[in-house]
Amino acid sequence: GDILDDYVRTDGVWILTRNKQSYKTNNERECAEKCEAERSFNCRAFLFTRKKLQCLTLAENAKMSVMFASMDAVLYEKRIYLLECKRGIGKDYRGTEAKTWRGIPCQKWAEKIPHKPNYTPQKHPNAGLEENYCRNPDGDENGPWCYTIDPATRYDYCNIPDCEDQITNTGEVECMQCNGEDYRGEVSRTESGLQCQHWDAQEPHMHGFTLKHYPEKDLKMNYCRNPDGELRPWCFTTSPTKRWEYCKIPHCTTRPPVSDPGSQCLSGKGEDYRGRIAVTESGNTCQHWNTQFPHKHGWIPDRYPCKGLEENYCRNPDGEKRPWCYTINRSVRWEYCTIPPCDGREQEIAGMNNVPLQVPLTEECYRGKGQSYRGTTSITASGKKCQAWNSMFPHWHEKTPDKFPDADLRDNYCRNPDGDNSPWCFTTDPNTLWEYCNLKRCDDHTQE
Repeated sequence: GDILDDYVRTDGVWILTRNKQSYKTNNERECAEKCEAERSFNCRAFLFTRKKLQCLTLAENAKMSVMFASMDAVLYEKRIYLLECKRGIGKDYRGTEAKTWRGIPCQKWAEKIPHKPNYTPQKHPNAGLEENYCRNPDGDENGPWCYTIDPATRYDYCNIPDCEDQITNTGEVECMQCNGEDYRGEVSRTESGLQCQHWDAQEPHMHGFTLKHYPEKDLKMNYCRNPDGELRPWCFTTSPTKRWEYCKIPHCTTRPPVSDPGSQCLSGKGEDYRGRIAVTESGNTCQHWNTQFPHKHGWIPDRYPCKGLEENYCRNPDGEKRPWCYTINRSVRWEYCTIPPCDGREQEIAGMNNVPLQVPLTEECYRGKGQSYRGTTSITASGKKCQAWNSMFPHWHEKTPDKFPDADLRDNYCRNPDGDNSPWCFTTDPNTLWEYCNLKRCDDHTQE
């Protein structure tokens, strides 16, 4: 398999670490090879920056160090060091539990007080005897253990849960089709063994993925789901230090039944559009989805097998307003496409009223402070894309449609719900909470 399969990937983050080595590599796989070959310390993770092609191998991961946003970086953490559950007797357990089942803190493996250990890092360099973490260097049938700091108790076992097998009540392995958007199974642990937070809970992590906002996404209990078009099902975790993580659900071996070839015209947001238009609304030719030139991107056809990312045809894989594509124009990263609308009931109703389908026609300017602005601009003054009002990614906030029912907080359109100077929005840039929008004042003499 791919060397990166042994790592958990998190985009747009950086971690502070004391022990690291820097290398120049061309891609993430080369960086992973550096991590595997690292001899100056135990490599738990690596950071790769796309712009500088810099590779940092790290002795620590996000569970041991401070993590913060960094747009250009990708963090890869070795799965084995994130697992907080044991497989079998836990001989390969490398988690950070450091107390016994009775709650007594563990003694460091390298220390000799209060107990002189038989198992030391020097004698067993491959057993992961770091700090005072629970380990199983001797293959004890009862699982991971440690020497304790209690002089009266030489050693004791640790309470490490078994990794949950993803087995249904019928005895069949749960699996997912495509990217698991339709997965409705009952797996409720992440791939590192953390318990999932209930979707209707706001602790330890506050979020906007509620049944009210996403009624069709089956956000029940604390089951892994994929409500937002991620690579695969995920959940918020019950660990305060890990906001969310993917779940380990295998792909089904049988292909999903082919229902229809997809739409050749625009209905709704065009997520099922499978036509062959490959030019944007301003006339730019679309870039092929399976190429990374001139624009690098993450919408790789192999990763998203059911999104119809063929050739360079316009598609809507991420729930945008309508189909779009990256362009072959170096100075224009992406643009929407003009797709002919389907001749359906929507047009009939519009025709009966003798008004165009997209009503009301709104000016892309605002009056006063813009509290009445109801246009569809969703770009800030500096060119950043707006975050949807009912989303809590990347910024958590309280300006939600239910709290401001009269402010028309639809999609990610610029609005002014709180009486600011002009319409604004939260941005999709993790480093910029909000900005005013790229809007002009209407001419005050224009008739209302």
